[in-house]
This record gives sequence, C-alpha cells and structure tokens, in this order.
Amino acid sequence: MTDQFSKKAEAWSARFSEPVSDLVKRYTASVFFDKRLALFDIQGSLAHAEMLAAQGIISQQDRAEIERGMAQIRGEIEAGSFEWLLDLEDVHLNIEKRLTELVGDAGKRLHTGRSRNDQVATDIRLYVRAAIDDVLALLAGLRGALVDLAERHYDTILPGFTHLQVAQPITFGHHMLAYVEMFGRDAERFVDARRRVNRLPLGAAALAGTTFPIDRLRVAKTLGFEDVCHNSLDAVSDRDFAIEFTSAASVLMMHVSRMSEELILWMSPRVGFIDIADRFCTGSSIMPQKKNPDVPELARGKTGRVYGHLMGLLTLMKGQPLAYNKDNQEDKEPLFDTVDTVLDTLRIFTDMAGGITVKPDAMRAAALQGYATATDLADYLVKKGLPFRDAHEAVARAVRACDDAKCDLSEMSLERLREFSPLIEQDVFAVLTLEGSVAARDHVGGTAPNQVRAAIARVRKQLEG
Repeated sequence: MTDQFSKKAEAWSARFSEPVSDLVKRYTASVFFDKRLALFDIQGSLAHAEMLAAQGIISQQDRAEIERGMAQIRGEIEAGSFEWLLDLEDVHLNIEKRLTELVGDAGKRLHTGRSRNDQVATDIRLYVRAAIDDVLALLAGLRGALVDLAERHYDTILPGFTHLQVAQPITFGHHMLAYVEMFGRDAERFVDARRRVNRLPLGAAALAGTTFPIDRLRVAKTLGFEDVCHNSLDAVSDRDFAIEFTSAASVLMMHVSRMSEELILWMSPRVGFIDIADRFCTGSSIMPQKKNPDVPELARGKTGRVYGHLMGLLTLMKGQPLAYNKDNQEDKEPLFDTVDTVLDTLRIFTDMAGGITVKPDAMRAAALQGYATATDLADYLVKKGLPFRDAHEAVARAVRACDDAKCDLSEMSLERLREFSPLIEQDVFAVLTLEGSVAARDHVGGTAPNQVRAAIARVRKQLEG
C-alpha cells in the first residue's frame, strides 16, 4: 500500500485529480516558521491521546505507542536531526508523518476527534502562554535592576523636565522608579491577558465539534488550561488572544522606547548625565571619537516593528467570516517576531541597567539651571498667606529679574527678593536649595529621598512576593 504521507502526496490527496504545484506548495507552506510550535504540538497531542484512551476511543496500547513515538520525535527535534518536509506543509503533518513511520496505525489514530484547526489554535495558545510567562519573569528582572539603580541614587539630584524644559528638581532614584511603575503595569497587562489565553480550543475540531465522546475538561486540566473555549466556531477562528498579547507588547515597547530616548539624550555630551557601558555601544567607521548608544537606539526602532505587527494582526482578522480561514496562517510570523523582539529587548535592557554610570555633578549643575526651585518659592509664599495666583505672579517677576541679572533665585540677596514680596524672610534660602526642594515633596509618590527609599522597599516586597 502506498504510504498516505509519502513525500509526493498530502493527507487529503485522494480528493484531488492533480498534485499541488511547487509554487503553491512554497506559497502555502508554513513549516519553516511554525516548526517552532513543535514541542507545544507534541504536548497537546499527548494530552489528546491520553484523553482518547481514557474515553475508550483508542486503546491503551495505541496510547503507549503514541507516547513512545512522540518521545523519539521530541529527542530528534531537540537534537536538530528531525527532517522537516516542505511537501507536508506544516509542523502538524510533519510530526504526524514521522509518528506514523515510527508506530504505524497508532499514529494514524491520534488525529481522531480533532482537526488541524483546533490543533493549531491549541498550539498557539500554549506558545503564547509560555511566552507570557517568560515576559513576566524578564519584566521582574528588569524592574529589579532599575530598583537597584534607583537605590544607589535615591538622593542624587537632577532636573525634572516638562516640555524638555527644566521644571523642578527631582531625584534620579525617583526618575528610575517611574519606569519601574510603567513596567509594573505592563506586567499586569500580561497577567490579565494570560487568563484569556489560557482557554482550551481543542475539541472544537474543524468548526462544529466532534461526534466522538471526548472529554475536553480532562484535556484542559492535563495541559494546565483554566477553562475551555465554549463555542467551537470561536475556538478555531479567532486570534484575539494573539492580538491582545501583541497589544500588551506594544505598550511595553512604548515604555522601553521612552526610556531609550532619555538614555540617548542623557548620554549625549551636551547633557552628560550618564554613561552606558561599552558593551552596549558601538563606534563610528569614520569618526574615532564616537561612542554611539546603539542598544537604546535600536530598541527605539524595534518599537515601531512591534506596532506594525499589531496593526498587521488586527488587519488580518478584520474581514474574516466564521470560521477558520487560511488567512490565519499569517498570524504566526508577526506573533513570533513580537515574542522574539520583546524577550531579547528585556534581556539586554536588564543587563544594560547594570552598566549605567550616573554622573551626579553634571545632573546637579543642570538642576541649578532654569530656576528649578521657582515653584518652591511660590509654595513658600502661599504658606505665608499669599494667594497662589499672586504668589505665582510675584515669583514670575523674580525669575525675570534673575534672567536679566544672569543669576539663580538662590543667589539673590534677601533685600532683592523682598522687592517681590515683603513676606519673604531669611528662611527662604532653605527652600531655594535643591536638597530642600526635593525633601519638601515628602508624601507617597513624591521625590523626597525617604519616599524614594520607601517606594523601593515596596517594589522589592512586590517582586519577592
């Protein structure tokens, strides 16, 4: 008998009067990118076989043979010796062909009660679930590295900016903790998305379910799913879970890009707030003095790549009628690339955070520019009884005078300051220092050094939990 999985025939070849052309094979095949799902495919198949045997749909002997064959296939894949065939189109048929070669009819019985439609939907969910777990672990590592950096500089002063103009003094530790908070919300988004990913589509078959007495809840429990997909049409055809993952990844990369932009600006000699370790930078082919922050620049660029994948997946799904369509083969490459990009970015940023050298003197000098303590002077006047709008106007006039005199507010004499408000007294100079300014923001979420240390302790406890 001719092997139904020969290199010259497909699993459905009896239906057709002529073979698929080589061009169509190349155009429709997915095996050379979806083979990364192989171990998830084996995991799903073993759970399916266990259920089929428990339900009496296949024999326990068949199940044992399937497990033996799958163990060998897993070893071949991990060793890199598995032969992937373009003629067999995808990861599923390649594994099934090899299984049939190894265990005969038991391998052919494995596909009972399922379709490639629910099979691939299961594989992708297993893949995305594992990817989320990896992202969460790496996010925790990045947050921990930034907390370490914040702790070393909990009281190092730098200017805070709005509109890229000097606004108020803050601490570098406080600034780093802003990204810790952003990445914390990113983690929450992935945790939330995981709940919707973690539902089992297997058992939906092609689109309508199966006539065999399967036990979907048993398979779900075996594979660690929290629930099953409750509509067979929806189970095989929607990829909103992949879109949601890519959406969360896009927000994460946006935060990475914002941090990258600041690292790039801070490393510029015009600013000089930090230095990044040499291993994360490159030189110039023509200018020997250059040290370019390639890693944050490339991360900033890769953010657009992930955004593009999100738009691609949304566009892929928007015109599809129920149920499964071949369009959905196009979900994998953008999803896979998003996972690779995010995981690589998180790994390298965690390492890079440990290679950041802070330059406190440059930060302090910059904080002394731009009248960073002007708001403190206004608050001082309000506490003396002046209405805030009047205080704002008085300080604005003082700043204009400083601008003309090319001096800082703290460099003005008491007599000169009192020209703008008679409420100003000698104690104003404690308010106008950088240290006094940051220390005064002593509340939850403020930049005061003791609040920064309290925030660090809170995050560390969160990460340890």
